[in-house]
Amino acid sequence: MTGMAVSADYRDFVLEQLAPLGHITSRSMFGGVGVYANGLFFALIDDDTLYLKGDEALKVEFEAAGSHAFAPFGHDKPMAYWTAPAEALDDQDFLLEWSRKSLEVAARKSAKKR
Repeated sequence: MTGMAVSADYRDFVLEQLAPLGHITSRSMFGGVGVYANGLFFALIDDDTLYLKGDEALKVEFEAAGSHAFAPFGHDKPMAYWTAPAEALDDQDFLLEWSRKSLEVAARKSAKKR
């Protein structure tokens, strides 16, 4: 594991940007911060980088956007979270568009578990 610090300023900025999605909450986990919308875990923040949940279909879109996978345990073990496209953090509508896709993935995964 790397430094994995999350600054309060960055966390607050991200949560503010995501506010239109609904009830946004965050919880410390693994040295990073998990982000929830209406109780669904769909994003995480690590080392002041926002990662959004993906699946096989969304992975292709993330890769096309130049995103890379969250791999805290080494690049051969990536997790299903991808860096938000760089320009998304400068453009709230664009960020919300990507975040909604991640929320859909989270909702499908959560529905499967029930």
